[in-house]
Amino acid sequence: MLFRILKRLIEKGITDGLAEKVDVFYALGKLAPDEYGELTGLLGGKED
Repeated sequence: MLFRILKRLIEKGITDGLAEKVDVFYALGKLAPDEYGELTGLLGGKED
């Protein structure tokens, strides 16, 4: 569920501070390694 919400935010362009949040969610075990990789890949092209 969290993964889908984060992915939708990225797709809508709402990425301000999202990279740090994704890192924290991954560190806390809320995201699987493959989910983390996909989200950071998507953020790589859209982060300011």
